[in-house]
Amino acid sequence: MRDFSGKTYWLVGASEGLGKALAAKLSAAGAEVILSARSEDTLAEAVKDMPGKARYQTIDISDDDSVKDAATAVGKIDGLVLLAGVYWPFGADEWDADKATAMVDINFTGFVRVLGQVVPAMVDRDDGHIVITSSLTGFRGLPGSIGYTASKAGTMSLAECMHADLRKTGVDVQVANPGFIKTRLTDKNDFNMPFLMQPEEAAQEMLEHMRTDHFKKSFPMVFSWVFRLSQFLPDWAYYRIFGK
Repeated sequence: MRDFSGKTYWLVGASEGLGKALAAKLSAAGAEVILSARSEDTLAEAVKDMPGKARYQTIDISDDDSVKDAATAVGKIDGLVLLAGVYWPFGADEWDADKATAMVDINFTGFVRVLGQVVPAMVDRDDGHIVITSSLTGFRGLPGSIGYTASKAGTMSLAECMHADLRKTGVDVQVANPGFIKTRLTDKNDFNMPFLMQPEEAAQEMLEHMRTDHFKKSFPMVFSWVFRLSQFLPDWAYYRIFGK
């Protein structure tokens, strides 16, 4: 079981919601946590709520220079947790180019930007822990989710590729695929969200996953079966059930 005591974890996308809740749990477990997001005011308030050693670093993961500056300021870390994301619900029949591009640029490409500043150093010293947050939506395409679902499929594949490359090294890569979490993002949805979790509940699931040496965790478990089993449905059956 992984021990977080004395370790330094950088959480990107941790000013509120799941990220803040997970930072608090890691802090309580003995880690020094570095919270990052765009809003300095929100980060400063979030750091005050941490039970242990904590600091913050502003970052805009859609900007190369901001990512490089933030990584330099943060310095050496033992672990990186990527949680940042934006979301607007719409489908291909109501395409919003700016929002679709923003979701891909922040939810996926932003992760790649941060990893580019962190992974090489971890590989060089053969030690590190990387946790990528994807989503149950990443298992297969869904209606009304242009940009978001595609970006989450990308982050899931990104984690799988990294795990394939690094699984026999000292750099541990994990991916977490949560379902619906009560945040300002899901507040935009106007449909029923089964198994809706509170941030603290989802953070506990992630913390328990991070303590293990398992690569992937999809939760809530029962809800995840719907998405995982959908991969085995033929297209005609899948889109009859899930398509518009």
